[in-house]
Amino acid sequence: MIKRLLPFFVIGLLGFASWQITQNPPQAQRGAPPEPKRISVEVLPIEMDSFHIQVRSYGRIEPRTQSTLLPQVAGEVVWLNPDFRAGGFFEAGEELIRLDERDYEADLAQAEATLMSARQALAEEVARSAQAAADWKRLGNAGEAPPLVLRKPQLSAAQATLASAEAAVKQARLNLERTHIRAPYAGRVLEKSVDLGQIVSSGTTLGSIYAVDVLQVRLPLQNRDLGYLELPEEYRVKGVTPVQPKVAIHSDLIRPETWQGKVVQTEGAIDEDSRQLHVLAQIEDPYGEKAVDRIPLKVGQYVTAAIEGVQVEDAIVIPNKAIYQGSYVYVVEEGVLQRREIDVAWQDDTQALIEKGLKTGDRLVLTSLGQVVSGTPVRVQGDSARVAKPTEGQPDGDRS
Repeated sequence: MIKRLLPFFVIGLLGFASWQITQNPPQAQRGAPPEPKRISVEVLPIEMDSFHIQVRSYGRIEPRTQSTLLPQVAGEVVWLNPDFRAGGFFEAGEELIRLDERDYEADLAQAEATLMSARQALAEEVARSAQAAADWKRLGNAGEAPPLVLRKPQLSAAQATLASAEAAVKQARLNLERTHIRAPYAGRVLEKSVDLGQIVSSGTTLGSIYAVDVLQVRLPLQNRDLGYLELPEEYRVKGVTPVQPKVAIHSDLIRPETWQGKVVQTEGAIDEDSRQLHVLAQIEDPYGEKAVDRIPLKVGQYVTAAIEGVQVEDAIVIPNKAIYQGSYVYVVEEGVLQRREIDVAWQDDTQALIEKGLKTGDRLVLTSLGQVVSGTPVRVQGDSARVAKPTEGQPDGDRS
């Protein structure tokens, strides 16, 4: 009996459930549409101001005057100046190396003896010539005596012998003096190539030295920088004083140091390898008072340089990080991003001088954005500007 009634019970239960659902339909709860997603960006208000261009370059420290010491006479090295070592300083005229001088002292003594004999021989010939002239007159001969009678050829030979002996003495003294090798200028030893007891000749390298009055750096310039520099140029016209722009030489050998110098020369040809123009910067008295308590510059050391350029008035300068692909930036207008094409007039490693594309009052986006579209709503950091609805656009690309 129960099995017969069970289907009717199930059908009734389902019908009741259907009636309940139709009598109580679900009601959707509608709320406000979600706020569009905003990007937080940092902006830089654009302002015009004067801008002093500094052109960056690099180079290697070199001495302006460098010499290789070579002896002019041969001999054994018997003495070395204690400062004649790599890095040692010396003054102009100071003796650096001394060779064994005994052979040259003997040569000088022999030359002086020869000179004395030549003087005696000349005196005898002068006396003979005078006696010959007196005898010519005593014998009653008329007119002037012939040169042979007056012994003029013998007198000329004696005079020539005396001149040769005097020259030999000068040469012997010079050779003796050359055993004392002296510094031609105040400088520093770059390399020592000889030691005590070594036999040297006129072709033996004794060492390398350089003057310490001036150090110089050869600096390459990019073509884009030439229009923003006043370089020292030389002309055949007299009376033209070339400009010498200041340059700051930066060294980081042990700790950061900055040395002040000036550009003194512009080369007359483009370098064949780099296809760049080079200038020569000099630092005066680099080992004097200005070097006290500092790390001195070293010959061969690589340094960077900042050359003083022209001053641009009413300039717009922005950081390089705000530029995309070298040709456009983003600005914020009424709460949304807008792409702005620009022309870069000059640029270094950190900033760029803008020729056109931006104006005073623009709000330049500094935040790295990646793939974005013009019209994207943004929130400016530190600003309570309203958020505008996005406009249609396509992705503008990535930063260069």
